[in-house]
Amino acid sequence: MIVLAGVCLASYLIGGIPFSYLAGRVTRGVDLREFGSGNLGATNTYRVLGGRIAIIVLLLDIAKGFMPVFAAMHWLSAGTIPVHWLGVAAMFFSILGHLFSPYLGFAGGKGIATSAGAFAALAPWALLGAFVVFALVFAVSRIVSLGSIFAAVSLPVFVALSARLGLSTFEWSVEGVSILIMVIVLIKHRSNIQRLMSGTEKKLARVKPE
Repeated sequence: MIVLAGVCLASYLIGGIPFSYLAGRVTRGVDLREFGSGNLGATNTYRVLGGRIAIIVLLLDIAKGFMPVFAAMHWLSAGTIPVHWLGVAAMFFSILGHLFSPYLGFAGGKGIATSAGAFAALAPWALLGAFVVFALVFAVSRIVSLGSIFAAVSLPVFVALSARLGLSTFEWSVEGVSILIMVIVLIKHRSNIQRLMSGTEKKLARVKPE
């Protein structure tokens, strides 16, 4: 239980590192929460800081989801606790850290990139399916939030499908977490959903801070 508790705490603290916020402060001296969509994530980083910095932030956000899960499953042992559960715990708490960063008064982003990193370590084939959905929706609409919502909704389907096809070892815990992540993503995107329904959601574009 000590190992499990350590995995949860470490994953939460790593997941909570606000790379987009730090990028804004270091490169432009701005708080990204005050510009663009106000969200702390790679998309708003692109809008405000540009593509190069956004790619770095995106990769770091993916890494902080991937590394805790990979480390928990491959480098740790928890005795009678199945190693798979360590991965699931690391996944959940790294994403939770991004959503509610302890370094920013429990504010955070919407969890897409960090979730992608975590699922890349635990259920890569399911993530690939969800990414294809995201790419297709984004290619047609040019709206990141719409692609993210469709990807999140499709993820539990691909988790189950990849197990059925023998591409991964199915664990109900992974399916449960994928459903939970889907719900969280939908909740975090509720303002986007309202704008999508009203036709006012903006396509991806640059917004330069004054």
